Amino acid sequence: MTGTAPRPPRRSALLRATTAAAVAVPLCTAGWFGWRALDHSGPAGATAAPAASAPAASSPASVPASTPPAPTATDQPSTADPADGTAAPLTPPVAPPPSTTPAAEAPPAPADAAVLTGRTVLLDPGHNPGNSAHTAEINRQVDIGNARKECDTTGTETNAGYTEAEYTLDVSRRARALLAARGATVVLTQDGDRPWGPCIDERARAGADAHADVAVSVHGDGGPASGSGFHVIMPARVVAGTADNAAIVAPSRRLGLLLRDRFHAATGEPYADYIAKDGLDTRSDLGGLNLSTVPKVFIECGNMRNSTDAKRMTDPQWRQQAARGIADALTVFLTTQEKTEER
Repeated sequence: MTGTAPRPPRRSALLRATTAAAVAVPLCTAGWFGWRALDHSGPAGATAAPAASAPAASSPASVPASTPPAPTATDQPSTADPADGTAAPLTPPVAPPPSTTPAAEAPPAPADAAVLTGRTVLLDPGHNPGNSAHTAEINRQVDIGNARKECDTTGTETNAGYTEAEYTLDVSRRARALLAARGATVVLTQDGDRPWGPCIDERARAGADAHADVAVSVHGDGGPASGSGFHVIMPARVVAGTADNAAIVAPSRRLGLLLRDRFHAATGEPYADYIAKDGLDTRSDLGGLNLSTVPKVFIECGNMRNSTDAKRMTDPQWRQQAARGIADALTVFLTTQEKTEER
């Protein structure tokens, strides 16, 4: 009844309430530790293009290595994307396969918008959309130091006809915008402004011609349809004929480790399960690496012949994440002097 003073609780009821509260605290604490146990975080001739000519750049703020960044409205392409006529939905990040070597603990990309001022980056979009119409030119043999190879190839494509050349140019332009927003001068070996090529030896010289500090060649692989994942190719030491890349092997390895870890963190793409080991490969048969005089690596961003990888690579949001992973790796490489660890 209103106005009547409540009776004091009985002793037995107080004991029960006190006991329940005492049990609840350790149970909540145990639940938190259980959640943490499941948390897995832990080229020549080319000109530098202004950021305005590329897709809009997002903020160069720090990107945690364990969480892919959420795409923004500026991540959308300015033109319709191919594949099946509609953009494929963004695929959630996939955990990397078990590895016997620990992942690199690279520092986050610096947030300073001008952190790369005075630095020059060469981006090499693999192949060229016009190569297929210039087979005589691209089949010409060129010297790569320890052998001779075709000037270039047409590259691969998805089953739906989205070509590697289209993919690499789009991702390179996106990465250019991100790097330019951080103050870098970015040079592309080709920007859709050449009917074919350039040849692999010209691509290799482009880094020196541009006085670049570092170079990355962007590719998509054409592996077996059953295989998926990405890998980074680093230069083996080659001192033969016109090639002598001894000076770039060590810094290229550091770049390769950073690129592997940053690309995986940004995209969720697993390490390749059909080639390389732990997402890393070292080769001596690529002219772009043999003849380079600046630190350089290749990245095969995924297997375009695999349906899962193809779905991701035709997604403009995923391509923005791929570009972010590349840009973040280059930013950390150029702003730190971290010692390369054997992993």
